[in-house]
Amino acid sequence: MATKKEEPVEKVRYSDEELQEFKELILQKLEKARRDYQMLQSQIDHSSSNDTEDTSPSFKVLEEGSASQAKEEASQLAARQYKFIQNLEAALIRIENKTYGVCRVTGKLIPKERLRLVPHATLSVEAKNKR
Repeated sequence: MATKKEEPVEKVRYSDEELQEFKELILQKLEKARRDYQMLQSQIDHSSSNDTEDTSPSFKVLEEGSASQAKEEASQLAARQYKFIQNLEAALIRIENKTYGVCRVTGKLIPKERLRLVPHATLSVEAKNKR
């Protein structure tokens, strides 16, 4: 009797163990991202008072311009950080749904190496390059 040679089956999703590994990685990144976001928010809100109150009047105008620019930069960084947090939270939902790591364009698994570098990725490199 001839034995039928089985074709290797392409994985359609990561195993629960693999998903748990990614979940731990994302939770670590999420904790750090939230800390960074809080730090940026405190810079914007001036809750750590490093203001111009104790500066002599001649430097006050220069200080205010510089502070305004720094506040604008911090606002932009905070917005990017907030979006990053949202993306990480969405990745956690995909883990719970067991759809994490599947390219939303090709339907193929995104390589682990890419997910370790960009844990919120929803596109494979192949799909991203086609855009």
